[in-house]
Amino acid sequence: MKKVGILTSGGDAPGMNAAIRAAVRTGCANGLEMYGVHYGYQGLIDNEIYSMGARSVGGIIQQGGTMLGSARSAEFKTEAGRQKALDNLASHGIDGLIVIGGNGSQTGSHALHQVGFPVVGIASTIDNDLYGSDITIGVDTALNIALEAIDRLKVTASSHQRAFLVEVMGRDSGYLALMSGIAGGAETVVIPEVETDPNAVAQELIDAYNRGKTHGLVVVAEGAKHDAEKLAAFLKEQPNGVGFDVRVTTLGHVQRGGAPGAFDRLLATQFGEKAARCMISGEHGVLVGMLNGKISTTPLDVVTSNKKQLDLGIFEMSRVLAT
Repeated sequence: MKKVGILTSGGDAPGMNAAIRAAVRTGCANGLEMYGVHYGYQGLIDNEIYSMGARSVGGIIQQGGTMLGSARSAEFKTEAGRQKALDNLASHGIDGLIVIGGNGSQTGSHALHQVGFPVVGIASTIDNDLYGSDITIGVDTALNIALEAIDRLKVTASSHQRAFLVEVMGRDSGYLALMSGIAGGAETVVIPEVETDPNAVAQELIDAYNRGKTHGLVVVAEGAKHDAEKLAAFLKEQPNGVGFDVRVTTLGHVQRGGAPGAFDRLLATQFGEKAARCMISGEHGVLVGMLNGKISTTPLDVVTSNKKQLDLGIFEMSRVLAT
């Protein structure tokens, strides 16, 4: 192994740059020639590949997003697209690839692994829905951004006796909604993993109002069957209302755009360093993540054939704490 490429793919996450920095500098310190790929798998196809040295990644650890850029590539999903990517890697003499990203990104890295190309994945997605890592790069920062917004909304909600339905990101996973709901003291949390009765949401708000609360808070995952707008419309249609004036706030991509906090910088740094060392030692076809508090690797075959499950015991705890 002499030359190793690195790319970021799919949705950006705070901490990606810290992982790039650690992987590049660890590789360079151990005699590897490192190459960056602009715009993910599409960059491989378009031959957007350039040499990187230790100073190429200076001053990026505190920056959100990804210095390499990211994109989704339908062409890479085809055999012809993957072959073009492999041909471009070969033209630069690159004999290994580090892929930073979530489910879709690691599906791509697994496809390369299946045809024999050495690849190591790094677990990075704010959704925290990637099998093989208890927590992924970007989750902690996204949670703190969501929590800050929730805390601010509760202040203005109390001033006007309002109930806010706050929609957070997470795709088909309710992790961000559940954790920010617990940390933010929500009356109820709506997630894709649990069927939600809109009448139950209405009753939770009514009960909160009758207990004398000056505000109501419902945290809704974007992938839930009843999204925030639908729930708000339902609540407003109740004959006697729910006590509060109902409003909706969708946080959207603001959760992905923050500068990484200390936890994500340190986590990403450890992931990046481990990925480079996997390349050096010949441990390929694996995902670098954190399992049981330790930096670990999981075969990509296992990662792509399993779905990470949300701990529903935590959801039940949230219901008890909200009473």
